[in-house]
Amino acid sequence: MNLDLLIKGVTLPSGATTDIAISGSRIVAIEPNMKAEAAQTFSFEGCLLSPPFVDPHFHMDATLSQGIPRVNQSGTLLEGIELWGELKEILTPEAVKQRALQYCDWAVSMGLLAIRTHVDVCDDRLLAVEALKEVQKEISPYLDLQLVAFPQDGFYRSRNARKNTLRALDLGVDVVGGIPHFERTMEEGLRSVTELCRIAAERGLPVDMHCDETDDPNSRHIEQLAFETINLGLEGRVTGSHLTSMHSMDNYYVSKLLPLIAEAEVSVISNPLINIVIQGRHDNYPKRRGLTRVPEMLDYGIRVGWGQDCVLDPWYSLGTADMLDVAFMGIHVAQMTSQADMLKCYEMITTENAKIMELENYGLLPGNKASFVILDAADQVEAIRLRADRLMVVSNGKIVAKREKKVTELNLPNRPETVERKRS
Repeated sequence: MNLDLLIKGVTLPSGATTDIAISGSRIVAIEPNMKAEAAQTFSFEGCLLSPPFVDPHFHMDATLSQGIPRVNQSGTLLEGIELWGELKEILTPEAVKQRALQYCDWAVSMGLLAIRTHVDVCDDRLLAVEALKEVQKEISPYLDLQLVAFPQDGFYRSRNARKNTLRALDLGVDVVGGIPHFERTMEEGLRSVTELCRIAAERGLPVDMHCDETDDPNSRHIEQLAFETINLGLEGRVTGSHLTSMHSMDNYYVSKLLPLIAEAEVSVISNPLINIVIQGRHDNYPKRRGLTRVPEMLDYGIRVGWGQDCVLDPWYSLGTADMLDVAFMGIHVAQMTSQADMLKCYEMITTENAKIMELENYGLLPGNKASFVILDAADQVEAIRLRADRLMVVSNGKIVAKREKKVTELNLPNRPETVERKRS
């Protein structure tokens, strides 16, 4: 067997110990105790071999722009949108591209090798679209980047948003987006869902719509999104992101809504880091958590993923491109603390998100792309608990990031010890 890379002694998500062999850009074998020569061989005994992390909801045109021209003082979604409007006026393609490439470097170092980013199309220059199309091409050898045509200021509310959405799609943007709860009226929001879904159906494109990112229980555009998905035969190609109004809805209405979402095969992306700080801002006490009903959706068989959403931008002043941070917060906010739930949360930043993005040849199987991450953790729950170090990141058969194990030396009275971080 002619191998380029052989990694020995790693632990699969199933708990089995194995070796993994790579030739070119593909996995050629996953089996224990392989006797083979390779151009490079590494041993990571007791470390977790994971498929790469996947983020299906991000805003790369705004990332790393915090403080330009000012910081969001209220922490609200609406001030963030207002601030983004101010920033758009002074954006340059060079700045968008430079920040996006820097973020992609962060992502790769964290084992995050696939991202779906929403790109604002309300600027007539389509500056961010052009810049991120260039980024998409440059990083394609090692990171999958999908672009969503996102009319941030409203498909109807913003004067040229409809025209610009179509222009962006003509330029090859991958996914149709929307923000119905930001239209002037509920009726315009519903109409925007219908038209955007029809555009997607006509062009054979998937849909990923910001939907009901509000505390208002009467914001029910997800119902229209599910209806149009069935009406237009888009089952399995549509995603509703956020859906935070559902945390405030009447339980009887939700009991009707969840089966409709399941029937339509609409996927859901929840963004716990962002919505835990943006939602509930008008509440005194009790204060709502601001997350959609993730456990209930999972019980209905609805595909749910966790998204990062924002890093150092007008909406969120933190973030590191670490999807383990996202799962960690999701576990807490959704109270998914059983062993099975925590394992599910790990799937929601890997395999489930890959299915939402319709990634091809993803996962730890012979014949698939040789893209994976090796974590300094014994299993998925420990990886989330520690936000484990990425010891190696491989993309398309190439080592793109590597890090030494961290070991802490303790010098305590009568107790000199060396403690590995993962056992601390």
